[in-house]
Amino acid sequence: MKRTRHLAMIAHDLGLIFEFLGVVSLLPFFVLIIFGEWDLLLPMATAPFTFLTTGFLISHIPHEDIEPSFSATLSAVALSWLAIAFVGALPFVFGLGMSYTDAVFEAMAGWTGTAFSMIPSLDQTPDTLLFWRSFMQWVGGIGVIVFGISLRSKTRVSLFRMYRAEGREDALVSATTSSGRRLWMIYLVLTFGFTGLVMLTGIPLWDSLNLVMTTIATGGFTLHDGGLAYYNNAALEAALIPVMFAGSIPFKVFLFLYHGKVMGIFRDQTVRILLLIAGIGAALISLDLFIFSDLSPLSAVRQGTFTAVSGLTTCGLQNTSLHHWATVPLAILAMMVFIGGAMGSTAGGIKVNRLALVFEGVKWWFRRFFVSSRVLVPLRAGGKTLSVERSNLAVSKNLLVIVIYVLTIFLATVVTLHLYITSFRLDEVVFEIVSALSNSGVSVGFISPMSPLSIKWLFITLMWLGRIEIVPVLIIAMGIFREVRDDLARDVSGSRIE
Repeated sequence: MKRTRHLAMIAHDLGLIFEFLGVVSLLPFFVLIIFGEWDLLLPMATAPFTFLTTGFLISHIPHEDIEPSFSATLSAVALSWLAIAFVGALPFVFGLGMSYTDAVFEAMAGWTGTAFSMIPSLDQTPDTLLFWRSFMQWVGGIGVIVFGISLRSKTRVSLFRMYRAEGREDALVSATTSSGRRLWMIYLVLTFGFTGLVMLTGIPLWDSLNLVMTTIATGGFTLHDGGLAYYNNAALEAALIPVMFAGSIPFKVFLFLYHGKVMGIFRDQTVRILLLIAGIGAALISLDLFIFSDLSPLSAVRQGTFTAVSGLTTCGLQNTSLHHWATVPLAILAMMVFIGGAMGSTAGGIKVNRLALVFEGVKWWFRRFFVSSRVLVPLRAGGKTLSVERSNLAVSKNLLVIVIYVLTIFLATVVTLHLYITSFRLDEVVFEIVSALSNSGVSVGFISPMSPLSIKWLFITLMWLGRIEIVPVLIIAMGIFREVRDDLARDVSGSRIE
């Protein structure tokens, strides 16, 4: 009974967010009118109609205004991301005639901010559907719960729990209505400001807007089959680097700009760590490309720097084909993709904050080995000194998430190799799986429209797991296991009584 009350409360809030998605998904109709693509009127209407209908039905479920359990919230948000992808796929099914599997793949890549694509030819795809892809990444990057919070006159605990369950362990800003709206405004200002910057490189308004929408969301969808290499514009690549960084650092840092403290951004420890990893990674990859790929120094630096930043920020943009890279630079890039951006940003990966905390925690554990048990060795994290109990919990929890990510990559690799005999090298297969789980989409070309059905659904699952950071799915699985175990126990005890 208690569980039902909790689910009813969560369903009500999710229904309101679905209704919001139904309203905002009407925005591509302006693009439809501008380009006169009237044959897409009904296909594009399928998404807002389904969102609005579903949202209306579940938001009117009778409920009590209670504080739901965090495990129930995690499960609901995880399943809602699946539902959002299934609905977002409808315009591709009815507008392009894609199979439902390919359409769900495209939508999941869109909402989760992953650059993989199942569309056979982007150059022949209607502009309305291209904008729908960009729009999904733009909204999905900041998180649908954030938008839901900004709509409320008052934020309830249930919405705050959903906000955290969306993979926001470190809040972008405090989960209040005013903060949600402020975050939305920052996102809009950054989008339009960077669009103007990209236009200065000679890129038309339409291309600039779509590129910035997907780049600020660290998504990486482009408008052409050639990707970013289609433009062959070094100035464009240089202009997109700060956009990628903007999407990968905590949005709360941009409040420094609001108060006129520009240098305050670079005083943030997370930003400094991110820049340090990017600099080291770019230098190593550029050097390896020069040594192993027979590139000129200038080409090696151009490819290495841009791809390193794209990988670390999990943006998915690339200005070269990675299939021709040697194993060494590809391995370095894979580690950067695995790390990802910062908590409280649009980026994926395990997050630099988590890596930094685990690194400090391991050092803290080792320091305690060499002192008396009576000596208190403090651990500082986030500018605060934590108690021993909180330190152990924080380090263990974050280390557990990293271990789960590694195990997921291992299991996915084993499953992939059993399902699909491929000419790609093992390191390339592992790289593609890391890219999917980190919601990057930087690709060596392993996953494509020609991939087997089983591989496509495996990658859909990986993108979904990466967006919600795996833990909610484990909670769902454990809940199902307990239900099955209890049912079996009741059946056994009943049979004994008989």
